[in-house]
Amino acid sequence: MVAAYRADNRLIDRVAEIYDWLDSQIRRGGSVAGACKCCGNCCDFDSYDHRLFVTLPELMYLTVSLGTEKIKAMPAGRCPYNIDGKCGIHEHRFAGCRIFCCSGDAAFQSELSEAVLAKLKSVCAEFRIPYRYVDLARALNDPANV
Repeated sequence: MVAAYRADNRLIDRVAEIYDWLDSQIRRGGSVAGACKCCGNCCDFDSYDHRLFVTLPELMYLTVSLGTEKIKAMPAGRCPYNIDGKCGIHEHRFAGCRIFCCSGDAAFQSELSEAVLAKLKSVCAEFRIPYRYVDLARALNDPANV
């Protein structure tokens, strides 16, 4: 389904604005937000016992930013963009990747997640695309059906 929607440059710009806003909220959160140690543990979803969910606008943003040919499948429980323990798409990473920090306060992360999802839902409404919130593995392995 991602391919079925033409990624309007304005939509891509709106997602970038949301990510900028999100990054500023995290900086403002200070110690409550946590300090990423760039350990890569959170990218190993199975070992860390969590799942990452993404929205259609985020997938469209990533596809435009990287190019369709660089979208990778996720055959195992580890993010395919984690290379040698480092994020290979750090500049373009999803909202959930920006928010979650191993040492961050769960309540802060939850509130920020709700706020950013509301913004992403508004992008869906503005650009008349369906709101989808799907597991990253499903989104990367079967993008035509997201």
